[in-house]
Amino acid sequence: MHVAIAGNIGSGKTTLTGLLAKHYNWDPQYEDVDYNPYLNDFYEDMQRWSFNLQVYFLNSRFKQILDIRDSGRDVVQDRTIYEDANIFAPNLHTMGLMSTRDFDNYKQLFELMTRLITPPDLLIYLRASVPTLVRQIQQRDRDYERNIRLDYLQHLNERYEAWISGYEERNLLIVDMDNLDITANPQDLRHIIDLIDSRINSLF
Repeated sequence: MHVAIAGNIGSGKTTLTGLLAKHYNWDPQYEDVDYNPYLNDFYEDMQRWSFNLQVYFLNSRFKQILDIRDSGRDVVQDRTIYEDANIFAPNLHTMGLMSTRDFDNYKQLFELMTRLITPPDLLIYLRASVPTLVRQIQQRDRDYERNIRLDYLQHLNERYEAWISGYEERNLLIVDMDNLDITANPQDLRHIIDLIDSRINSLF
């Protein structure tokens, strides 16, 4: 079983990944942010470091998927390779923060990689408004996220909605996070687990 959690920066992906891993005894696969050598530079100068950052994430997530496939274990993954190519990289290109030459190179790498992988068995999309994202980003107070622009988050949200509306790969679960607090309210987490159980049962 490969379950992946998608969502904008600050939507609650990492928190939910940990909680689901504990509940279901799944192996968690987290996004590489603590040891990412480009994140700080990227938020200081997006145009200079956008291509480097996106290639790093693309490579990291491709390796994750290969490890998941080879492990034979049930896994919950924090963010997918599809978000990099459908949301983050094209958003940077549209905003003029990634050149067309770099973006075309990036797309070719992604297309090559996706010929060798399969989508997750269940994709959970955490939908959250910009105020919710900002509140949760401020609460965790990561140094490199203090300079995130509101228009950047809004553009990402718009791309997420466009991507999810056309997602046809496999099973999809959408969770609205604006009125949920999965860390403080056990019933909110229980609600998400019940939704996941119903989707998992339908796979077999």
